Amino acid sequence: MVIPEVLPPAPPVASEAPPVARSRPWFEPLSALALILVDNLWLFPEFLVVDWPITIPLCFLSVLIAVFLVQRRRAGDRRRVAFLKALVLAAIAAVPFSVTGTPVGLALLAWAGIRHPWRP
Repeated sequence: MVIPEVLPPAPPVASEAPPVARSRPWFEPLSALALILVDNLWLFPEFLVVDWPITIPLCFLSVLIAVFLVQRRRAGDRRRVAFLKALVLAAIAAVPFSVTGTPVGLALLAWAGIRHPWRP
């Protein structure tokens, strides 16, 4: 006759560590990409100082709207947070030289991590 023995549960194996939570970047990568694209889009007309009263506000508004929509819809930020983030990037894009927007945009893009734009 065989007598069964009841054992306590085995401890978890060291390789089965709990998954590490990824920290979410402050800016969505598409927001940084919008800053770079719009800032470089308005680069050529900015060389004419006469056009600055037109190109600077258009650049500001383009980045403000694009970043607000990306941060609101894609990142899921609240309206106020999305607007403040959009306001910061739009102010950077409104500087009439591409020297500020492109390095800042590339730094934000590298910090946020470049992933596939259509996958979460």
